Amino acid sequence: MIDLEVGWVGTRGNRRGKKRKASQVSELDLDALFARIERPDDDVREEARAALDRLVLPVGGLGRLGELVVWLAGVQGRTPPRPLAAIRLLVLAADHGIAEEGVSAWPSDATARLAARIVSGDAPVNVVARLAGVPVHVHEVALYMDNDDHASVNPRLRRPSGHIDIEDAMSHDEAAAAISAGIAMADEAIDAGADLLVLADVGVGSTTPAAALIGLMTGSDASQVIGRGSGIDDATWMRKCAAIRDAMRRARPVLGDQVALLATAGGADLALGTGLLLGSAARRVPVVLDGVVSAAAALVAQRIAFRSAGWWVVAHRTGDPAQELALDRLSLEPLLDLGIHVGEGVGAMAAVPLLQAASALLAEVGPWDSGS
Repeated sequence: MIDLEVGWVGTRGNRRGKKRKASQVSELDLDALFARIERPDDDVREEARAALDRLVLPVGGLGRLGELVVWLAGVQGRTPPRPLAAIRLLVLAADHGIAEEGVSAWPSDATARLAARIVSGDAPVNVVARLAGVPVHVHEVALYMDNDDHASVNPRLRRPSGHIDIEDAMSHDEAAAAISAGIAMADEAIDAGADLLVLADVGVGSTTPAAALIGLMTGSDASQVIGRGSGIDDATWMRKCAAIRDAMRRARPVLGDQVALLATAGGADLALGTGLLLGSAARRVPVVLDGVVSAAAALVAQRIAFRSAGWWVVAHRTGDPAQELALDRLSLEPLLDLGIHVGEGVGAMAAVPLLQAASALLAEVGPWDSGS
């Protein structure tokens, strides 16, 4: 049975974790968070690389799998790395007001239904996660809800994000609160024993703010960051391009302020994802990035704390131009290229067995005996 959970995004009290003291964020202090984020251990990486060279011939024969072994050793700070025993998939479900402008092949009110399908266990990600033995946690971040009594949305975050082509996605305070909530979400998962987090999303129209953010941060035009996303036609592509262009124009004056940037052209899910990536890096716990939304959040997080990118690995190439631009800026190469662009964490779950194998190799494979 896959563990399914619909979670609030609240900043609940943290328990003491084994990996490092929880962030205990009551008020967002990005400078303090930056100071806590270190690079993965380079000395341990070299030890792992040398240990690999003693296992296989020719040197480097394990290719990217060997690189994953070295990365895991560095982020865990030990050789051999510990087998990954508590992987957690976090799916952020959020609505975006820009979806009402017809920028997606999906209707603007479909996010809640898509999230409910994951919760029921009937989505593609459930099948792949079940095979990998990974629990699925759906967090309703900012959804349109018919009845407030049934909305598992933290009151500090607005429901859908605003129409970013003509208004801010949310207020500056809401963006800061979402980042703090993401840090707290990372703390909660890590305190519960998670040794690897997977960041994914579900949200109609979410690639539009993600592309706007990536375009701004990479100096690209709107037409360069636009993909077909949910399978949009030419007319929808043009509407999406115009929306991204207008959002980028509105947000360009605040490009140097990452919280203001998320407030202006991002969304609650993107801000929360940014906080989760920063919080996990501060706790020295690695994260797998799924698609273009997590790539956009990662790019914002790197601009806040440049050392944080060392704690992330990219699961798969989606074919989205915005993701390619973001990953080039982050200097991260996807593990898989399967043409998956369904979202939800499907591509990330397909990559998890590679990470599980990498985490066990050095501990279970004996050294090469040149005399045998």
